[in-house]
Amino acid sequence: METESKNLYRKIIHIDMDAFYASVEQRDFPEYRNKPLVVGGSPEGRGGVVATASYEARKFGIRSAMTSKKAQQLCPYVIFVRPRFDAYKEVSRKIREIFGRYTDLIEPLSLDEAYLDVSEDKLGIGSAITIAEQIKQAIKDELNLTASAGVSINKFAAKIASDMNKPDGLTFIGPSKMEKFMENLPVEKFFGVGKVTAEKMKRQGLHTGADLKKQTEQRLVQLFGKTGKFFFNIVRGIDNRQVQPHQEIKSISAEDTFSYDLGRGEELNDWLEVIAKSAYKRLQNYQIYGRTLTLKVKFEDFKQITRSISFPTSITDLDQVLETAQNLLNNIELGEKKIRLLGVGFSNFGEIKIRDKFDGYQHSLFPNY
Repeated sequence: METESKNLYRKIIHIDMDAFYASVEQRDFPEYRNKPLVVGGSPEGRGGVVATASYEARKFGIRSAMTSKKAQQLCPYVIFVRPRFDAYKEVSRKIREIFGRYTDLIEPLSLDEAYLDVSEDKLGIGSAITIAEQIKQAIKDELNLTASAGVSINKFAAKIASDMNKPDGLTFIGPSKMEKFMENLPVEKFFGVGKVTAEKMKRQGLHTGADLKKQTEQRLVQLFGKTGKFFFNIVRGIDNRQVQPHQEIKSISAEDTFSYDLGRGEELNDWLEVIAKSAYKRLQNYQIYGRTLTLKVKFEDFKQITRSISFPTSITDLDQVLETAQNLLNNIELGEKKIRLLGVGFSNFGEIKIRDKFDGYQHSLFPNY
């Protein structure tokens, strides 16, 4: 009976390329190797945001979604290069071909990461760890790039595992260690927990998965909405989401709930800019752009409204995104009301019909499950 139970576990691999855009640039242009490099933004910090930073740049604290101005301040001699999305897409296609040797159950999250379900692999290897090792080696041998892999029985744990020993890492979280691993996990490591949510958790005395596990499902839902149910299950190692190879992208968005309700003012505007940049970065990852921008607002009384505007052509410029989002917010009559949540989303992607799925179309500055 115990063996039969073990066989019911799924074998999930999460592959995450290491500093993907920057690594492709350093591979293709020897003059960039071993130097702090930023893909995106602009020289001398004139505008834009960082899409990817090389590991050499990350040593200075440069991170994705950071403004180029901030990156320039952290490392005055950082190299800025314009994204070459055609090159990245071609490399991503080759990576997908490698995945396809082992399984057809591939769920891309972006150009540089994907889930694979190898519960029944094509080559009959049987071991997800062995398959992950072979995929990493093939990427290194054939594409001269490195990837990190996480292996586990569900998507959540596999994704966390892939980030634990970067770059070029491989981490396995097995069923016997699942609950203990989740109990020891700091709340900041739970996907869907941004800075604001983490602060809210800590004010409630919730610092680790073990603290979340002590709460009833009702209490977690009361504190965090429908995400509370996910927290209740995941700290017990329960994540039944399947690897889904192909889905239609209908919208891409980012949102966050504030630790305290905000009235109109500079702090609210700053948060709007952060959220809008986060949503825009996800568009950049796929180089797809919509014609409709939607602002989502939830008030202190939990009433929610959305305001949208559509343009004749796709919205491709960050300044246009920021200005449009700000205008939509400015046109909302607040009165005495305060705001507890803001979201910015894009839709109306035109000719894009079926594309490989993002891991959720909303996220709270991080992927939201």
